[in-house]
Amino acid sequence: MSLLSNCTSGGCGAKIGPGELSELLAKLRVKSDPALLAGFDSRDDAAVYRIGDDRALVSTVDFFSPMVEDPFLFGKIAAANALSDIYAMGAKPLYALNLVCFPQKLDKTILGDILAGGAEKALEAETVIAGGHSIYDHEPKYGLAVTGIVDPRRVIRNTACREGDALILTKALGVGLVMAGFRAGEAAAGIVRAATDSMERLNRYAAEKFPPFAVHACTDVTGFGLAVHAAEMAGDGFTLVIDGGSLPLLEGARGFAENFYATAAGQRNRNFMAGRADVSGLDPALGEIVFDPQTSGGLLIAAATEDAQALCDAIKQDDPAAAIIGEVCRREQFAVIIV
Repeated sequence: MSLLSNCTSGGCGAKIGPGELSELLAKLRVKSDPALLAGFDSRDDAAVYRIGDDRALVSTVDFFSPMVEDPFLFGKIAAANALSDIYAMGAKPLYALNLVCFPQKLDKTILGDILAGGAEKALEAETVIAGGHSIYDHEPKYGLAVTGIVDPRRVIRNTACREGDALILTKALGVGLVMAGFRAGEAAAGIVRAATDSMERLNRYAAEKFPPFAVHACTDVTGFGLAVHAAEMAGDGFTLVIDGGSLPLLEGARGFAENFYATAAGQRNRNFMAGRADVSGLDPALGEIVFDPQTSGGLLIAAATEDAQALCDAIKQDDPAAAIIGEVCRREQFAVIIV
């Protein structure tokens, strides 16, 4: 029995839509704590909790069902995706806990391979796997709860961009579309390999290039797609203007978009951004790509204009798809404009 035969969806495309999620979180009653520097009241990628004048813990959790048949590769992708939020906050991961849901009927060697993949990626991140939790479930799912550390004065928030900042995207877009083509048996092996190589690559290498450049804001582009994550970065004070022609795209992504391999998560993202994003100037395929859910996508960075090209060139050493894609502007009608 194959890994994917047990799954109805996979990767970050399985995320609950941003609109539904916002409504649910708004109803929660939570304890206030002055030491909590980032929590439910922000759009940040991870929680930040101050434990001293020069130390804060950064906590995140991420897991999902498979998008590939190879369990070892799935483990690597899931781990890289979970670690990404720590890097987006400017932090260093310390340790991680495995999260496992696994069908009782599946061969346990498959689970062993998933865990081995996650462990290999944790080793690459110089992060300790300190334990975890597992349950039987109808669908396999895997991920990590990750704790990192950062100087609270150096936390990189995702809404701290400044007018005039340049926008850098570190990985190519189109993962959801390519993997939809893969599930349909229409994606060539080379196209799938390029997508999985991108998904398993740690955002560590891009984040390590931040010093000594003026990086003002950062977020990772995952299941909500580029447009939604860009809108979160824009907040209420700015408009992110993005040049659609400068967007790095995975091979095959445009073709699958042109052939209507759209995902349900992409449509949820599009619906949520109605009235918030102007993509009217894009051709239909590129218009689909900017809402496409990305599994273990790249970092979206807002950096000072004078530093942007040098930073992008440094990131390209490990992430060759990295590109300057736009700028932060004074607020207009829309949070995001992609032309």
